[in-house]
Amino acid sequence: MNILQKIKNHKLKEIASRKELIPSALLEQSVYFDTRPLSMVEYLKRPDKSGIIAEFKRQSPSKGAINPYAKVEQVSIGYMQAGASGLSVLTDTEFFGGKNADLTEARKFNYCPILRKDFILDEYQIIEAKSIGADVILLIGDMLSKEEVVRLSAFAKSLGLEVLMEVHDEKPLDYLNPNIDLVGVNNRDLTNFKVDTQTSERLSEIIPNEFTKISESGISHPETVVRLKEFGFEGFLIGEHFMKNAHPEKACQDFIQQINQLTHA
Repeated sequence: MNILQKIKNHKLKEIASRKELIPSALLEQSVYFDTRPLSMVEYLKRPDKSGIIAEFKRQSPSKGAINPYAKVEQVSIGYMQAGASGLSVLTDTEFFGGKNADLTEARKFNYCPILRKDFILDEYQIIEAKSIGADVILLIGDMLSKEEVVRLSAFAKSLGLEVLMEVHDEKPLDYLNPNIDLVGVNNRDLTNFKVDTQTSERLSEIIPNEFTKISESGISHPETVVRLKEFGFEGFLIGEHFMKNAHPEKACQDFIQQINQLTHA
């Protein structure tokens, strides 16, 4: 059993339990249901921003603990002050050490688009995402069928949320539909954790131009960002490279400054 199947099995049990504890009707009473979500696509295209989607992540299945004591308020505010285009917050507890409260905390202190980074398998989780203050949800192509991607992306759009669909090879690109806003190429193969940013370069040629392209995972050098921009990528999701530092927000600031220097050299 690969890690994705293990996660899916656990997540289905978790969803069933949450539905019993907190019904959808209760989630819909959140103040965020009356708040218009922000557009990650628009922020990624802003000339005064970097294209960096800075991620708050305490741990991962491949690396274990990364920065378990980091503070959401300090890191998320610092990311945005550094010039990030948006935030990504891990809300999965079992495998990534996150929680819904982390995203709500980031929402409380930042006016910017926030991606809920989790394993979405059910409409309930999309209602939950909006209730905690998310603007964008993630659908992982390798965990879903084409029919599920169509159904879940349509439901997200009905709530005003943007949809990021993640792929790491060609197959899930067949799942693309008008309800998807962004396509993320995960340079880390989640079946074996190998990382290769050339995955983004290769897939860039077959991702239709109407979708905003994001490169995810394994980006640790500003030069990589500059190169990937030449392949049409406008977003760059970076978490571990920042979070492994004692002050992730400072690492983000230095990274973005280096991108600016390379771009204007």
